[in-house]
Amino acid sequence: MTGPAATTRDQIVVAADELFYAEGLSAISMDRIAERAGVTKKTLYYHFRSKDDLMGAYLEARHWPVMERYSNWAGTTGSVADRMERMFHKLGEASMDRRWRGCGFLRAACELADFPGHPASIAARRHKESFEAWLRGMLLEEGRADADLLARTLMILFDGAIAQILIHRKPDYAEAAGTAVRRLLGAVSSCIQERNEKRADLLIAASGG
Repeated sequence: MTGPAATTRDQIVVAADELFYAEGLSAISMDRIAERAGVTKKTLYYHFRSKDDLMGAYLEARHWPVMERYSNWAGTTGSVADRMERMFHKLGEASMDRRWRGCGFLRAACELADFPGHPASIAARRHKESFEAWLRGMLLEEGRADADLLARTLMILFDGAIAQILIHRKPDYAEAAGTAVRRLLGAVSSCIQERNEKRADLLIAASGG
């Protein structure tokens, strides 16, 4: 879709993003979204057949901006532990903004826990899968043989930190998660080094050295 139609659709999604993120999915009516977007309900339903479709589109539109934000926070220098610590530190800082409401994808999944096939649930699941794949890619670049398990563990720390900050309204949980990542990846590195040293010793012994 191009031209004015695409602009109107984007306008609606932006309005939905502002309202859904601030107040939740169920609390927002299509009337309020139409009013915020400056369009009629007829125009709104021309672009989106239902509120469910708009909820899915809202999360799909958030995907790349959110991925880019965390990628920028993590940076491209240093070890994975360095990058994750930077990311968690930035998360803690961001959570102090009074407009911060946590992860829109996580909140949507919780609201729609009974509807795994809902467009918003699917969008949330795809986003989290992409985020985990991003973490896995960094770990593989670092040569981690256990990248799948580590990426999943980092996801648990990430979403867990966000949930705890929302509950307690304390950014300390982000710093704690960063420290946990440092210890986790450091411990894994030590195990790998120890395993490699034992393997080297065995090879030397087998060669009669």
